[in-house]
Amino acid sequence: MVADEVATCRACPRLVEWREEVAATRRAAYADEEYWGRGVPGFGDAGARVVVVGLAPAAHGANRTGRMFTGDRSGEWLYRALWRAGLANQAESTGRDDGLELRGAWVTSPVKCAPPANKPTPDERRTCAPFLAAELSLLADARVVVALGRFGFDAVCDHLGLRPRPRFAHGVEVPVAPDPTTGRPGLHLLGCYHVSQQNTFTGTLTEPMLDGVFARARELAGLPPMSGR
Repeated sequence: MVADEVATCRACPRLVEWREEVAATRRAAYADEEYWGRGVPGFGDAGARVVVVGLAPAAHGANRTGRMFTGDRSGEWLYRALWRAGLANQAESTGRDDGLELRGAWVTSPVKCAPPANKPTPDERRTCAPFLAAELSLLADARVVVALGRFGFDAVCDHLGLRPRPRFAHGVEVPVAPDPTTGRPGLHLLGCYHVSQQNTFTGTLTEPMLDGVFARARELAGLPPMSGR
């Protein structure tokens, strides 16, 4: 099972050392919590038509909770947006047992362990690439990939074998033809600024901008438009 392989992987010594150091020392606000401190698999609806690809687990977010974009400010932005887009049953994501369910969506990352300074190396991304490929191969209904940030965008381009690699930009759309050799259906790759505090606190990414990306993702995935809440 891919999730088990991700959680037990120790292929990148630098990442293993960091994720475990963070889990052992903990942040003061979470001193009484037991950190996950392992690789973090993707999660969501196995029948997802929209796949969200980030960067890597946050040290005190997913590395603590064991679920992508859970327990940090970036996740607050992402899951509120997925809820508004009708792709989640609730707007909050605080822990693996909080009742959150994704509907028609899957959330994952190209690097599965929390990296120092939130900066994986190219070699670490390449080492982790088979996990992303395995996850995507299981999502047979996927029609749209929303890449949050350049790192995730480039990882998806590499996975799809797009050459020359398209240039990342917020709102960029890259149609990807079906692959008859693998049976992969046609996809659309959408670029979106990452939901990091660096972007959300400065106004580089706003909630209307994020909502626009997911509205377009629904359209390209063949999902009916939202009628409003």
